Amino acid sequence: MPTSAPVREPGRGQRLPRLQRRAQLLRAAQEVFVEKGYHASGMEDIAERAGVSKPVLYQHFPGKLELYLALVDQHTATLVDLVRAALDSTEDHRERTFASITAYFDFVDRDDAAYRLVFESDLSEVAAVRERLQWCQAECANAIAQRIVIDTGMPLPVARMAAQGLTGLSQISARAWLSDPALSRADAIRVIGQLAWKGVGGYPARPATPPE
Repeated sequence: MPTSAPVREPGRGQRLPRLQRRAQLLRAAQEVFVEKGYHASGMEDIAERAGVSKPVLYQHFPGKLELYLALVDQHTATLVDLVRAALDSTEDHRERTFASITAYFDFVDRDDAAYRLVFESDLSEVAAVRERLQWCQAECANAIAQRIVIDTGMPLPVARMAAQGLTGLSQISARAWLSDPALSRADAIRVIGQLAWKGVGGYPARPATPPE
């Protein structure tokens, strides 16, 4: 009688398209980095989580740092996209302020805890990581500042400072809510939004340009 084929561990010994395998390895690496942090994580841990051999892992990523940087690139870009989408979601200045705050709550409230690689990285002393995190902060703040200028006519240096304050407030508040959700998400956003609006809304809205 023919014998049945051996049962293979998921992912081990299976040939996947390169992009699909890369995505699988990144998911496994993210789980390990989130659980253990960068320094306590090893390539062995990541390969085991992905269900592949270490040589397969090294075919796609030459080392642990490259894996980490790929994840930081992915998730900083996600946050920037969330903030930009929030700013473009409405033409109302007040609603835009609340939407930009909501973007940070959306980011930290994801099931994969990706925010920890962006807001709580234990590798920020490494230049390549630090530069990516600074890029993310700058892109979010610049996008918000530009909208403040458009909405209020506020001088750009003042708008930049206001935007830095808004991004810092949003990030810290979202993480605080996630670690101790004494308020509902909606109530937390409302409280922080009202606090932010007291400052940003102090500048009168720029009158709409009348149609020609």
